[in-house]
Amino acid sequence: MMAESTDSLVPLRSWIKDEAKKLNNCQNDRRKKKEVIVRLTTVAYGIAEILKLVNSRPNGKHSLEEEVQIDNFCVHVGREADSFQHPWDDINGIRMISTGSSLTMLEPSYLSCLLSEEEKDGQMGRYLEVELEPSIVEGSPSEGTVSTDGNDNRRCQLFARLLYELFSHQPFPDEDVCTRINGDNCSREPAHKKTKVDHLSSRKELMLSRARGDFDNKADSTQTDSTFQVFARKMQELGIPVSICLMTQNLLESGLNGDKAGDAYNSLRVLSEDLHLLLLDPERFLFDKEVGEHDNTDLLYRKEKLYGRDREESLITDAFCRVSRGKSEAILIGGFSGSGKSKLVNSLRDRVDAVGGYVLTYKYDDISKEKPLFGVVSALNQLCAIIKERNTSKGLLAITNKLKNAFGDDYWLLASLLPNISLLSFDFIVNEKPASETINLRSLCCTLVRFVRVLSSPVHPIMLFLDDVQWADDTALDVIHSIISDTRGSCMFFVGTYRDNEVLSNHAIYNFVEKLEASNVPTKKFSLTGLNQEDLNTMISDALCLYPRICKPLSDIVFQKTKGNPFFVLEFMQSLCTRGLLWYNRQQKRWVWNESIIRSEEITDNVKYLLASKLNGLPGNLQGVLKVLACFGTSTSEQLIGYLSETIEYSAIRKQLDDAISGGFIEKDGKGGFKFVHDKVREAAYNLIPTSDKNQFHYDLGKLLHATCKGKEVGDVQFVIVSQINRGLQLIESHPSLRMEIAELNMKAGNVGLDRSDFVTANSYFSVSLSLLPEDHWNSMYTFCRSLYFSVAKAAYSSANLEKAQKALQKIIDESKCLNEKLDALHLLVTVLVERDAQEQAFTTSFEVLLQLGETIPDSFDKRDARAMVKKTSKILGDISEESMSKMKEVDKKTEYILMFYNHISGVAFFAKPAMVPYFSCRMMQLSMESGISKYSIGSFLNYAGMLCNNKVFRNIEGGCRLGRIVMKTVSSKRFGSSSDQKAKLCFQYYALIAYYSEPFQHCRDMLREGVEAGLGTGDVRYSFLNALNSIRLGLLSGKNLQDLLKETEYYLSMMCKQKENQTKALMLMFHETISLLISNSEYTAPTIATGSIIPPLQHCFHKALQSFFKSRSERCNHFAEKIMQAAEGGRQHHIFITFYYALNSFKVAEIVHTKKINAVPDQALSAFRAAAEHSKDNFQNKVELLEAELYNRDGEYDKAKASYAAAIASARLSKFIHEEGLACEKAALHHKKIGETSEALNYFTKAQECYKKWGSQVKADEIERQIELMQM
Repeated sequence: MMAESTDSLVPLRSWIKDEAKKLNNCQNDRRKKKEVIVRLTTVAYGIAEILKLVNSRPNGKHSLEEEVQIDNFCVHVGREADSFQHPWDDINGIRMISTGSSLTMLEPSYLSCLLSEEEKDGQMGRYLEVELEPSIVEGSPSEGTVSTDGNDNRRCQLFARLLYELFSHQPFPDEDVCTRINGDNCSREPAHKKTKVDHLSSRKELMLSRARGDFDNKADSTQTDSTFQVFARKMQELGIPVSICLMTQNLLESGLNGDKAGDAYNSLRVLSEDLHLLLLDPERFLFDKEVGEHDNTDLLYRKEKLYGRDREESLITDAFCRVSRGKSEAILIGGFSGSGKSKLVNSLRDRVDAVGGYVLTYKYDDISKEKPLFGVVSALNQLCAIIKERNTSKGLLAITNKLKNAFGDDYWLLASLLPNISLLSFDFIVNEKPASETINLRSLCCTLVRFVRVLSSPVHPIMLFLDDVQWADDTALDVIHSIISDTRGSCMFFVGTYRDNEVLSNHAIYNFVEKLEASNVPTKKFSLTGLNQEDLNTMISDALCLYPRICKPLSDIVFQKTKGNPFFVLEFMQSLCTRGLLWYNRQQKRWVWNESIIRSEEITDNVKYLLASKLNGLPGNLQGVLKVLACFGTSTSEQLIGYLSETIEYSAIRKQLDDAISGGFIEKDGKGGFKFVHDKVREAAYNLIPTSDKNQFHYDLGKLLHATCKGKEVGDVQFVIVSQINRGLQLIESHPSLRMEIAELNMKAGNVGLDRSDFVTANSYFSVSLSLLPEDHWNSMYTFCRSLYFSVAKAAYSSANLEKAQKALQKIIDESKCLNEKLDALHLLVTVLVERDAQEQAFTTSFEVLLQLGETIPDSFDKRDARAMVKKTSKILGDISEESMSKMKEVDKKTEYILMFYNHISGVAFFAKPAMVPYFSCRMMQLSMESGISKYSIGSFLNYAGMLCNNKVFRNIEGGCRLGRIVMKTVSSKRFGSSSDQKAKLCFQYYALIAYYSEPFQHCRDMLREGVEAGLGTGDVRYSFLNALNSIRLGLLSGKNLQDLLKETEYYLSMMCKQKENQTKALMLMFHETISLLISNSEYTAPTIATGSIIPPLQHCFHKALQSFFKSRSERCNHFAEKIMQAAEGGRQHHIFITFYYALNSFKVAEIVHTKKINAVPDQALSAFRAAAEHSKDNFQNKVELLEAELYNRDGEYDKAKASYAAAIASARLSKFIHEEGLACEKAALHHKKIGETSEALNYFTKAQECYKKWGSQVKADEIERQIELMQM
């Protein structure tokens, strides 16, 4: 319901008198005076609008003079009841008496919600929409049409008279101005028309004038003031704002000799636009500036406003809105330096904050490129502090619990990467990384992905803004790609800006975009060019607080010089002020300039030279501090400033920093440090150092800091010091002692980078250290070299440079003097060989090391040997318990190395030499029981337990499951610390090979999925993806919804592609095929499998048997299942799973082929499942009951069959095996159909169809539908 209003129609002349009284009463009240001026301007705008909108030609009844005069208008003054209204916004409209037209002026209601009441009270600006009644009649000139018959000129001149009377409250002085309007004395040159004069003499006059301090003198002395300029000055003396005086002058100048002279108006449309501009921002455009005689004046740019970027702003805003609905996106913005890329992105910050999002930023530069990963990690580290600041203690507890659930014992991974995580909870404080735990590039990616997945959501989306990513490398971009291509819950908006004129076509940015698109991440890429002339004119108009039409000639010149580059524009305009070509005229109360001089001046069109000229004019000490800061990059920490201030050379640096801030070169960065206001300023400051002196300058700065910081814990400053010194390495070619000192500094910095998981940075420092070593370094610096080369190998391995790691390790092995000094290198070498898929070499290396450590290993090991060794091991193991295992002593160092290499060789043998696995497992068990236990013993215990469960020769499922449970409880008790680097392998050994005999499939699957994350978190992708394969296998066999399972499979496939794990990818593709074929009958196109990938025959048979069974291809199913059942080794984990389907399928095959072998299959399977059900009814009881039902059905015992079918259905439902519940219903339906019980059969078919639909198998649902249709025919 609209508020009631109280409107009154007041003749304009009467209204002016009232306003004059108000103005007289408030001469000493500046605010009230401004309120009156806004009201007067509002009326002027309304009159201009109504004149513009009504018929532009006289109607014969009234002349133009009669229409455009005070007495032809009335003012609608009104106030809405019960509404907030300011004193200046009660003008609701204008009525034109001669035409009977009324103009309503409204401020849109939606604007009221954009400002608080306090803001409304402080802002006098008005945005008005107008509506004319009656509207323009058909045939009238359209709005904005410019008349060419001279009436527009006359109307403008008459409006000047009206404007004068409106603001001065006095009659228009016809005797002074009328003759000029009527064309007398028109031979004089129009105002503001520039005289073509010699620009050198004009320049001289300007400089002399300004040197004398006569800042208000005209630059062009050849010009004289026109009558209208004098008149405008007289208006100004009456206290009328300069903006209105200038407007009046330009209105009077309309039509001089029929020409549009200088800044004269050419239509009421332009006049109306100017009046509306005055109302929109009166502080900037309408009111006079209060500038004292000696006050400095600055150009008043709208720092918060984006000019000419509406389309791009909409693009990034729309993209973020999509992200806030739950899916990650990326935008890459190119453009020249200074084109406004950063400002465009930062314009989104408030919107992100407003919806609860988090904004993370980092700016790269040519210095930080030495630490590419630091930018990404640093940005995410900010997130912890932001979350801490925004959340209550209750909210922090909830977030902490989510992180603990996601990371479990691996929380140290987070703490080592993101120190600020300790702000969220004391539980995340880690004093040191667990012994032997390592992080590589893969684990780093996975850790950050999991972190973002937990903390981002549609409610709290993350915006990651990396500025100047042309300085980032493919390592950093790969990490970002991993995060935003995560399909399991991450909600991130990535924005990267780069200088597209500084990157080649092979730059990592373009490869990054291709990867994003290949990962189906919505990605946009666009470039910012310079502002167009209209937007640039608006920007300059705002800065000069002048009408855009007046600024147009100047902005055209600026555009020619700067091509619209926003930063260049700012610097160019400032240079005009500095050079005296643009200045604030205190007499005229406005900015003035001389176009002819500016246009003809030889002013550079390169911002770099403008800045260089500006900086070269600074005092030497200020130049010095800017040069120092430029050497550190775009920003400098307070800590670094503190160390510099301790030196004699830079003891006054804090004072100089204040001067640099005052000069507009640097600013505070919000973290206590300092940053350059723009990249170009830093580049210009850096170029103050002659090119030939740059390396020496860096080197001296680094050495000075090193001397100051020696013996102190300096944190990240260490990287700065070493990087500065490294820039001058060529200066120490002939100084061996200095070379050694700097080599040690680089090694120390590299190890710090390694500890922080910044592998790329570590690699760069280690490479420098290596380059400084003397030729005989292995002889002269043996201990240092062993340590350095091992660090090189770790950094290379962690950053996936396996070839470099292998070479460094081989060098240690070749140069080391004894076996003990080689063992750590050999341990890492075997790991590298496994990563490189050199299984034979890894086996041989481990084999040889074990021999050197005193072990005796047989060349061959058959079943008889295995049986004997298992028997011996069982005696040694005895009746082991959780308590006795927890009390076992710690192993000595030598035995730990032996166990370590047995752990390596058994892992390789599992795939390469399976016959040897029993020997390795038993030998490790014997060593552990005799000499003590270590974390490497755990794998041997689980290998042994797995053999007991799966090997036909010495099968003991109960004993194997019991031992497995004891081992896993020992692991969970943290007897050996977190054992994070072993977790993925242990999950695979226990949950994929042992636990499914005794624990529910679903629980085993959940734990395998944890093993996936644990392996990725520690970089153990081999066992991570083995866990992924088995989690999918158990998902398929436990009735997980097929659509969900397919998505999970595709997620794992994407991870395998990223990690280039082609072998496991090939195996996962088989699951993808099987699941896809169970979902739909549509033709499946298999993706290409990488060359060299091997599909084990039994894996192939397992999938084909499963596909054939559910597609009712009984003979084909029998063919593949028999291959698995006949396999002696290698397929034992498939036996128990395929046996069930093999047995059920045999009933169909027996109808075609009557053999003893086929008839015996169900009985043999039933016996196996009865034994298995003794250990886990959850997993196997439904299978027992369904096989019994089928046997009763075959043998004609129908009553028993009915009972067993019902029991099988109930058991499958209890175990949540929806697919096998459907299978039991289907078999029950066929049984009832067989014995003629049609109604019961239809009931069971319907239930079966419901189960298959829940499972997600349209294939089976359609098959059942056909059975139902046949029965109903």
